[in-house]
Amino acid sequence: MKKILMVLAFAGVSVASMAQDAVPTEKYSVSTNSFWSNWFVQANAVGTSFWGSQEGSFIKPSKLVKGYRTNLGFSVAVGKWFTPGIGLRTKFTGIWGRSVISDSKSINASKYWVINEQVLFNLSNMLCGYNENRFWNFIPYAGAGVGRNMSFNTYAIDLNAGILNTFRLSNKLAINLDINYGLFDPRFDGFSATNSTTKNTFKNMDRTLSVEVGLTYKLGKTGWNKTPDVEAIKALSQGQIDALNAQLADANAENARLNNLIKNHKCPEAKDGGEKIVKEYVSAPVSVFFNLGKAKIASQKDLQNVQSVADAAKANNAKVVVTGYADSKTGNANLNQSLSQKRAEAVADALVKMGVDRSNIEINAAGGVDTLSPISYNRRATVELK
Repeated sequence: MKKILMVLAFAGVSVASMAQDAVPTEKYSVSTNSFWSNWFVQANAVGTSFWGSQEGSFIKPSKLVKGYRTNLGFSVAVGKWFTPGIGLRTKFTGIWGRSVISDSKSINASKYWVINEQVLFNLSNMLCGYNENRFWNFIPYAGAGVGRNMSFNTYAIDLNAGILNTFRLSNKLAINLDINYGLFDPRFDGFSATNSTTKNTFKNMDRTLSVEVGLTYKLGKTGWNKTPDVEAIKALSQGQIDALNAQLADANAENARLNNLIKNHKCPEAKDGGEKIVKEYVSAPVSVFFNLGKAKIASQKDLQNVQSVADAAKANNAKVVVTGYADSKTGNANLNQSLSQKRAEAVADALVKMGVDRSNIEINAAGGVDTLSPISYNRRATVELK
């Protein structure tokens, strides 16, 4: 048992140190997924070291791996992530353990189980930004529960805390390395700390230190959809913001030039001698954004600007051009072509609801592109007057 615990600890430190070299992740806003998304199940082999209340709150580390106080068991858990950083887990641990009353394995052997409810905090996502492809996730947790020692027919409330490390194998599967510490009522092992000289009841607890290795399997939809929003736009580099401001200034200058032409334009005479009325208008493209792989408009706020284009089209009986796009970094060319078509049709349907005649709407599908940065901004459709 001593060798097993030493190997597990060494493996955890080695893998964790390699994971520290990961490239920093750009932070994104994410959309809320359904209740049935981001569930997971876990199964682990557990190595546990036990020391009783009669031994006090601290023992030498060398004694933690003594065979008369260590044993192997297993744990299973089911949980859900409610955000990329916060989740809940219900965990069952058992069935074999120790009660430290002698130096004999057989005398100390006992059977018990523990059920805990734990709150998980994925600090990798909370501090470094969400990244569905991150190899190593560092997840501290804390919880409470109840346990039963079947050998002594005793029940006990416990408090526990630990660090769950997950190492990504695929979109659905990850390796676990879980190190946790538990505190139990001193009667849990069947032997209370009657001989203890300390008056601090917290130091009179039965304790466990466990190392767990196993697998996490994700159920249903996994991950979180990235959505461009105001906060994401603010996160652009100053150089990109300056470039956008320059483009806006150019567009304003062109708009002023065209307005001046319209103002000074002399209307041609009609055949009957009167003035012929000519309607002229200027329109800049309006963007509507979508989530990854989706053809449903991500934010209804985008339609506020589309309404202005729709009003201008109705007032001038003008044509409206809707062009759909997908980002070229995800999906193949055929999929992106189809997705861009569906996105354009979704915006066209919104224009029809705003009163634009379907015959005045021209739909184009541009497929996958990478003209905007970050790449997620290419998941869009543009609307402009023709």
